[in-house]
Amino acid sequence: MQSVKRVGFAFVIGCAALVANTAGAAPQAIVKELMTKPLPEYQGKEALMISVEYPPGAVDPVHRHDAHAYVYVLEGSIVMQVKGGKAVTLKPGDTFYEGPDDIHTVGRNASNTKRAKFIVLLLKDKDKPVLTPVK
Repeated sequence: MQSVKRVGFAFVIGCAALVANTAGAAPQAIVKELMTKPLPEYQGKEALMISVEYPPGAVDPVHRHDAHAYVYVLEGSIVMQVKGGKAVTLKPGDTFYEGPDDIHTVGRNASNTKRAKFIVLLLKDKDKPVLTPVK
């Protein structure tokens, strides 16, 4: 199991590049890998489950996952949006989906005073990074 990784603005696991947190920037997301499981029925694919904690005011950069990403909110509230879709505010028990071709344009804690926590299940290629920044 991976240890908790602190990353600027976004969640990235393993050997992927970390986005630096600069002075005055939003707080960092805290990501913990919960499980990785090969999917032998789907050659080259794996399931990756992570927990993400957004401290108050945390914000993700625009990015993509190149995966099917299933989000389940545990605590607090988060705002999510993919390119072409509407921004939605999610609370505990709510879910969100991102497809492999989606650009995640908004991902942030809806609160500047309370933390938010959610679980993400990613169905992805084994050789793909968890997150790829998009300019």
